[in-house]
Amino acid sequence: MKHILKKSIPPRQWAGLRDLYYPVKLRNKEKIFCISMQRNGTSSCGQFLKDFGFHTANYSVSVKSGWTEMWMEGDLEGIFRSRAFRSHQAYEDSPWWFPDLYKYLYHRFPKAKFILFHRDADIWFDSMLRHSKGRTPGNTYRHCKLYRRLTEYYEKLDHDPAFLPEEHQADNLLSLEGMRTHYIQIYREYNREAMEFFKKHDASCLFTGRLEDPDKWVKLGRFLNVSVEPDYNVHIKTPVRI
Repeated sequence: MKHILKKSIPPRQWAGLRDLYYPVKLRNKEKIFCISMQRNGTSSCGQFLKDFGFHTANYSVSVKSGWTEMWMEGDLEGIFRSRAFRSHQAYEDSPWWFPDLYKYLYHRFPKAKFILFHRDADIWFDSMLRHSKGRTPGNTYRHCKLYRRLTEYYEKLDHDPAFLPEEHQADNLLSLEGMRTHYIQIYREYNREAMEFFKKHDASCLFTGRLEDPDKWVKLGRFLNVSVEPDYNVHIKTPVRI
């Protein structure tokens, strides 16, 4: 049906109708969520999913649709009702790795599959430091909420005249220096808790893999029932985004 439509409809009109077509096509397809924390190959995972035929929503789709803002407001059903969500099968990047969201997704979409890549915690934090010149990556308020630094954020907001978040919209306002232990603790807790959650409820719907593993894509292919050649590889370098 898709190919018939594309042949009979001008390209610009097809682009507008595509999101109407996919919700019908995907109605009985299981959802796939990459819940890996940032700097853990989320964009590469998204490209893998696209390469093997899964209609995947990436960061740009999330930004355009306002999903992070909806999460901040607690409007998860607003995300799920959005045309962009309904017109995709797989999802990577924000907000899918945000705290505890995978628990809600598990109960909301009982047939969904989840992907969790992780790596050495110190190497992960080094990757965070390399971006934004050692400053908090992305929107400062959201970052502090996600990484449990809101007390510090509000202290500076109340007592530091030079701290100007401009209604929570400014980026990179705080430093990561000297906070390795804090961030690594959060990183390890997130990965451990996620694995423990699915072990308790349904281990078969979670794929876990080490980012350093050269066979990670072949193993992910087995989990998703797609054939991946041993020499397949993808590695996309992207800036930190929240």
